[in-house]
Amino acid sequence: MSPRTTEQFEEMREERKARIMNVALEHFAKEGYHKTTISHIARHAGMSKGLMYNYFTSKESLLFEIIMRSVNEMYADFDRNKDGYLSEDEFEFFIRRLFSMMKEKISFWRLIFQLLMQNEVREKLQRMFPSSTVFMEQGSIIPDQAFLNSIVITLTDYFVRKKGNEKPGYDPIRELNLFILMLKGFALSYVFMDDNDEEYHEKTITDIISKYK
Repeated sequence: MSPRTTEQFEEMREERKARIMNVALEHFAKEGYHKTTISHIARHAGMSKGLMYNYFTSKESLLFEIIMRSVNEMYADFDRNKDGYLSEDEFEFFIRRLFSMMKEKISFWRLIFQLLMQNEVREKLQRMFPSSTVFMEQGSIIPDQAFLNSIVITLTDYFVRKKGNEKPGYDPIRELNLFILMLKGFALSYVFMDDNDEEYHEKTITDIISKYK
């Protein structure tokens, strides 16, 4: 048998990291972040505690990577050409892709939201991202500060550009906050709703897009 290449070792490492994160997410969400120990995660991931520390230095770093993986998936299709200018077509594509992604991985997103609803987890995320507390309500996803800033700036610019088409007194920041609340509320109901009425979901997504496009 020929020795493994560097690429093969890296692939194995990423597979193990993904397995650890998947096991940790499930147990963090269902049993609680505080109650779930590193030893518990390692055992269910099929490895020793010592080996697991080769991948994650602490339970907090593991939590951080789980959140960042979620963030990267959520915003992967935001501003598709990454030019800092969100067109109406890019806005619609982002919303539709966001909910399509949630539909494809609904169990994963259900666990993410369960995790983020835990007080201890939100407190830890506030310490990790101290200047992002405006997004620390139940069910929020917190990216790193630079990434967060770029998203907020791009979205704010989008809503400011809509001002000329709106009635007098239009407040783009207030409208942006209402949009975020609406998106978050529908996302939560979408992943936890037992009645999977696709026609209703599609109409709701279309209504959200029509309101802000």
